[in-house]
Amino acid sequence: MKKTFLYSIFVLLTQLPTNLLAASGEVHTLPDTFMVIPFVILLLMIATGPLFYHHFWEHHYPKVAIFLGLITITYYLAVLHDTHSLLHTLAEYLSFIALLASLFVASGGILIKVDKKSTPMLNVIILFIGAVIANIIGTTGASMLLIRPFIKINRKRIKAYQVIFFIFLVSNIGGALTPIGDPPLFLGFLRGIEFFWFIGHIWYIWLPTIILLLAIFYVIDSRNMPEDSDEYSGKIEFKGLKNIGYLIIVLISVFLDPAVMSWVPSLSPLPFGIREIIMFSVVYFAYKGADEEILKANEFDFEPIKEVAFLFIGIFATMIPALQLIAYEAQVLGEQLNQGIFYWATGILSGFLDNAPTYLNFLSAAMGKFGFDINNANEVHQLSIDYPIYLSAISVAAVFFGAMTYIGNGPNFMVKSICERSGIKMPSFFAYLIKFAIPILIPIFIIVWLVFFNGG
Repeated sequence: MKKTFLYSIFVLLTQLPTNLLAASGEVHTLPDTFMVIPFVILLLMIATGPLFYHHFWEHHYPKVAIFLGLITITYYLAVLHDTHSLLHTLAEYLSFIALLASLFVASGGILIKVDKKSTPMLNVIILFIGAVIANIIGTTGASMLLIRPFIKINRKRIKAYQVIFFIFLVSNIGGALTPIGDPPLFLGFLRGIEFFWFIGHIWYIWLPTIILLLAIFYVIDSRNMPEDSDEYSGKIEFKGLKNIGYLIIVLISVFLDPAVMSWVPSLSPLPFGIREIIMFSVVYFAYKGADEEILKANEFDFEPIKEVAFLFIGIFATMIPALQLIAYEAQVLGEQLNQGIFYWATGILSGFLDNAPTYLNFLSAAMGKFGFDINNANEVHQLSIDYPIYLSAISVAAVFFGAMTYIGNGPNFMVKSICERSGIKMPSFFAYLIKFAIPILIPIFIIVWLVFFNGG
């Protein structure tokens, strides 16, 4: 009997133990399901710490993240004797933090001053521009470049909802059109998907989603217009041009991967490569060579990237068991999944786990469904030609749903941290989810599913 859509989603997300017990060949290599507990605890502490035990959390979050991460690491070493998964995760983390840190420091040396009156239309234009350039310099690059001027333009009427729509549009959904835009798509590119495939198959989903979110933002922002008698020159000032060069270096270095360019040397077994060395070098030189007046005007300090670095090292470590269990479950149920289930499963999990490995797991399951091998670039390319709807569903979901939580995508937490350092009261983890993400994003994502992915 054919399973219903909702039942299939339920099985995929909640019945991991049943299928694991039914498996034969690889059960002993998989982690026990109780090993997702450290990840759940860390997630709950990220959500409740700033709200209920702020003083403790502010001073001890690095210790908490590292301690919970060490529980998982110890389990993999002592029980599973699995060093491969740990080294792979370390490599992913170093690549992740190298990219975020280099873009954070490079953009911190750029000052954009817009001496215009804050209006809903001006904000809409900024958010749309941010969504577009997210595909050129990545969601992280666009977020770090624009969040400070966005705050300053709205300084007389800044509210949390404005930052949250910035996260929705610039830090996540905007970057769905190119492999540069968001890490999951870059992983797909590395596996064999053509660079321009995404813009060709996603723009007609991306554009109405962006327009709908901007329309909602405009209506809300129009109700927040206090009296402002100041005079504005209308000038736009840009300082720190040399740091644009650093951003370009980071952008180019993204492609310095042996899987993209065969002449790039691999530093294996080291958990980093030429790319990460270049990015960490940019961190050093961009900061040392930055104009101190610009850093001061941007209120630049390292606290936001420090917070992201410590919390995400815990997240990357503790989510290893969850990702492996999900990967196995996706393979078990692959033949039963249709495009709608791929969309919702990839999306829901991308909101709470790293969307890059989640994307790969479900891409692998889609490949298996049609008898393809994800490790064969020609077959990945063939999937994009023969079954583009499945690849589109997975790609859209991985990028769009990253906006559902602060931890759904790297720049989300960094934007939150920068705003809080600027004195903006941001909603807690649960408040963000319940008051903004669910009521605003989920109805839009349902429309996307009904229009584009509600097929067999």
